[in-house]
Amino acid sequence: MPSRTTRRTVLCGPLVAPLVAPAVARSEAAWPTRPVTWIVPFTPGGITDTTSRMIAQHLAARFGQPVVVENRPGAGGSVGTEAAARAAPDGYTVLYGTQGTMAANPALYRTLRYEALRDFVPVHGLTATPNVLVANPQRPYRTVGELVAHARAHPGEVNFGSAGIGTATHLTAELFMSVTGTRMTHVPYQGSARALNDLVAGTVDIMFDYLVSSGPFLRSGQLRGLAVTSGERLPQIPDVPTIAEAGVPDAVAGSWSGVFVPARTPAPIVARLAEGIGAALTDPQVRQALTGTGSTPLDGMHGERFRRFVAEEVERWRGIIERAGLRVN
Repeated sequence: MPSRTTRRTVLCGPLVAPLVAPAVARSEAAWPTRPVTWIVPFTPGGITDTTSRMIAQHLAARFGQPVVVENRPGAGGSVGTEAAARAAPDGYTVLYGTQGTMAANPALYRTLRYEALRDFVPVHGLTATPNVLVANPQRPYRTVGELVAHARAHPGEVNFGSAGIGTATHLTAELFMSVTGTRMTHVPYQGSARALNDLVAGTVDIMFDYLVSSGPFLRSGQLRGLAVTSGERLPQIPDVPTIAEAGVPDAVAGSWSGVFVPARTPAPIVARLAEGIGAALTDPQVRQALTGTGSTPLDGMHGERFRRFVAEEVERWRGIIERAGLRVN
């Protein structure tokens, strides 16, 4: 009996394979035939959530299937990202990834169970978002040079707020300290809102934050803008110099976002998804909404180009985190 079963399997295998392959190809070509889940590993209401919903709406209209945004926050975005890594590689689960979740967290968290390029396929970049270095206006430093001089003269005295350990607002400050040879004290918060409130109140001295949240305080004069961490000045705050203009060119940094799918997702599905995201980024309303927050749409950032970018970011932030001695259990 065992030998007869084995023989039947051997004989049927070559006959079945040609039948299965076209069926799989048809399934990939027809994708999507049911709703797609878009995982956002952060809480609702923030820039990650609103950006995701804009792009998801465009993809739903393009593909004729709902794209359902699902928020799964926790552990700096690691909870939702791990859930996406474990999902079936069939194109029906996509992930909103960031500089923090894909490049920083693997070096920061000891027990993380995913790696960006081992467990995911980078599909398409979405945005690059610089930070604005803002200070309480009652502090004695009005420029980056004055801040650096003060921090060097008084090690550990200047404190900086952040949206939490391992966030872009934290790691940009670590990069700044590394390249300027300064030592400042980190005061982490649960999100930017509380950190900004304490910055305005004078509880903390400085912060690297996004324009979308710090902009109103800059316009009202409640905060002072020292620099932006982008390569060019932001049109919304044209009087604030770039970090390079301020004398610290190696501190150009910020956050980025992109779409990822589980490893082994079929290439035709990845290509179709990338095409849809690229089309969404050309929509005038989407571009206006993104640039209004200080973000730059990552046009053409897909395929091998996006994969190389992610690989470079993983190495860059691993080095920054290791030099700073940062680890989270």
